[in-house]
Amino acid sequence: MTTIQLKPRKEESILRFHPWVFSGAIARVTLDADHPEPAPVEGELVRVMSSEHKVLGVGHWQVGSIAVRLLAFGVGELPELFWQERIAAAYRMRQRLGLLREDNTIYRLIHGEGDSLPGLVVDIYGATAVVQAHSVGMHVYRRQIAQAVVDTVSEVTAVYYKSDDTLPFKAPVEGDRTGWLIQQSAVSNQQSEEYWATENGLEVRIDWLRGQKTGFFIDQRENRALVERYARGKDVLNMFCYTGGFSLYALRGEARTVDSVDVSQKAIDLVNTNVARNFPGCTNHRAVAADAFDYLSAQCAEGRRYDLIILDPPAFAKHRDAVKNALRGYQRINAKAIEMIRPGGILFTFSCSQAVDKEAFRLAVFSAAAQTGRKVRILHQLHQPQDHPINIYHPEGEYLKGLVLYVE
Repeated sequence: MTTIQLKPRKEESILRFHPWVFSGAIARVTLDADHPEPAPVEGELVRVMSSEHKVLGVGHWQVGSIAVRLLAFGVGELPELFWQERIAAAYRMRQRLGLLREDNTIYRLIHGEGDSLPGLVVDIYGATAVVQAHSVGMHVYRRQIAQAVVDTVSEVTAVYYKSDDTLPFKAPVEGDRTGWLIQQSAVSNQQSEEYWATENGLEVRIDWLRGQKTGFFIDQRENRALVERYARGKDVLNMFCYTGGFSLYALRGEARTVDSVDVSQKAIDLVNTNVARNFPGCTNHRAVAADAFDYLSAQCAEGRRYDLIILDPPAFAKHRDAVKNALRGYQRINAKAIEMIRPGGILFTFSCSQAVDKEAFRLAVFSAAAQTGRKVRILHQLHQPQDHPINIYHPEGEYLKGLVLYVE
């Protein structure tokens, strides 16, 4: 196995169990005598050692500023049953959290660093698991991962691989980036556009082939339930609605009206399908395909007002160079929303940009409120749910930030 030796004192973060080794911390790379390549191949397992030759751990080598993602600490190789043991530990945690129920067949089984498997996401939709690799190393082991998932989760009979948009674009990847890894029973023969799963008693259609992420935004489950608590008798606007998760909860919470808005017509079609499935004959829901800023401006000009608005935009900043523009975007759209809320109304506002920390996001929302001149109070500070855990040694894993505001 290739050995990565660090510069003096660069092992300190690893001794605190941070799972990333940055390229600038590396002093030298020593290849195994039988290594066929002149340098480590992206995705291969490497051993990390301190400047004093102490073994620090094993991880996947990758090209970029993060050179190694550590899978295990204090050992020079992975144990034989590594994948089975790590995935079983994640499954036990979900069981203990009460996420596995008849009325809830949707949950995240593996959340990267939060489950000590950096670069890997596994989402469960009933009998189907969707695996997503964010590193070449996880791509290399995709079949072992799929088998370990099926062996661990008895309900899962099929595993779909969806890594087209998550693997490094120019990475030397062998094999398909998408496709079935395990096909069993009728699940894998069923088209994903016909596949339904259940979240807290609500049925949602999961399209893992063409949908965003793995097919559904699981990370808003608890926050959607909070919207349901506030929705009774209110006119609700769900911006960036995607498949309409927040809208479904608002309707079940007996909202007076619900407007769902997304720039994608395909998303709007999914919203209407989900609403029809859960609320046949529903007459108080309207779905609109429109740009968010254009819609808010037009509605504001017409004097339209809402009692409850949800802003759950896609990541405005996918890297640190875009943070400044992202914060301006958050400020602008939150100001528009605050202007449109009736006195005594509530705003749910979110950022899923990992590059934007919660203090910066909060400041952007504060600036938006100040711009409107309205009195605003914070009711809740929201974050990702328990099946998206944050490794305490890896605070970068906290990506979802949310505020619930009361607007006078």
